[in-house]
Amino acid sequence: MAFARLAARAAFLCIVLFLSGCSIYSVPGSEPAPIEKEPEYTPATPPATAPPATAPQPQAPPPDPGAKAAYQPLLDKARQASDRGDYEQALALQERAHRIDPDSAQIYLAMARTHAARGDRSQARAMAERGLLYCNGRAECDALRGLAR
Repeated sequence: MAFARLAARAAFLCIVLFLSGCSIYSVPGSEPAPIEKEPEYTPATPPATAPPATAPQPQAPPPDPGAKAAYQPLLDKARQASDRGDYEQALALQERAHRIDPDSAQIYLAMARTHAARGDRSQARAMAERGLLYCNGRAECDALRGLAR
């Protein structure tokens, strides 16, 4: 009986020692902490014949052709609704198009024209002024300027 207890204790001790060796715990300070290295900075050198520095001109981002394909049917339906005199439906469709591409001057122009057609000049002016921030083509910008006055 005493031998069985001694053997059980020895077996338990061996198991505990074995499992403690498999532990993921490491003693603090036993190995150095990894040092993060900063990426090396190499300054960009301007070309030898750099043009004179001028103030950058604000440029609207180029329109996304995928977004235009997504909102163009909505604008077509809105134009049809506006031609029928259903300005609320037209504005609802234009708002949906605006959620697809909020930086499209074409959508702002359509919204400004719809607001002007229903007699809301202040809202038409606000939409046109906002659209001027994104216009790219001369005709589009001229139409927005005309509504912004």
